[in-house]
Amino acid sequence: MTNTTRLNDLQLVLLANASARANGSVVPLPESCARDTARIRKAVASLLRRKLVEEIVVIDSNLTWREQDQDKIGLFITEAGRAAIGSLDEEQSNTPGETATTKDDTCAHSTTSPSPRPGSKIAAVVALLTRDQGATLDEMVAATGWQAHTTRAALTGLRKKGHDIAKSKREDITCYHIAVKVPA
Repeated sequence: MTNTTRLNDLQLVLLANASARANGSVVPLPESCARDTARIRKAVASLLRRKLVEEIVVIDSNLTWREQDQDKIGLFITEAGRAAIGSLDEEQSNTPGETATTKDDTCAHSTTSPSPRPGSKIAAVVALLTRDQGATLDEMVAATGWQAHTTRAALTGLRKKGHDIAKSKREDITCYHIAVKVPA
C-alpha cells in the first residue's frame, strides 16, 4: 500500500501527538512547536482542509483551539488523520493513572451511548454490525473501501468506545456483531 498523503514535519508532529492521546485532541500543542503560531495556523488549516483533523465544540477549556461566538472549539484527529500517519492499526493504551476519555467526553453535545456521525464509514460499519446476521470482515471492507487491517482497527476503536462486539461463525467465516443489550 502506498501512502499518498504528503505531510510536512510540523503536520506529522501535530497528528502523532493527537493520535497518542486517548481523546485524539491536538490541543494542548507540543511544547516544541507551540511558539510559532503562524506556522501552526497554516499547518492546521491544511489539515482541516484535507479532513485529517476536525473542529468540535468542547467544554474543557484546556482543549480549546479557538473560540467562535460563545463556543470553545477543539481540534481532533480524524480516522483519515490516523491513517495518514499509520496509527490506525496500532493499539493505544492508557498510561498508568490516566483516565480514558473519548471525544464525546469533551464535547458539549456528548451523549451517553457512543454513536458515530451519520453518513460516516464507521456508521456504515455499525449498521452492518447491528444486523441480525452481523457482518463478515469482507462485507465491512466492501462497504467502507478500507483494507482489512484498517477495518479490524476500526472494530478495536468501536470496542474502546464501549460497543460490545461479539464474534461468531457463519459456516467457516468469522462474523462480527454488536451484542444488543436488553434494558432491565
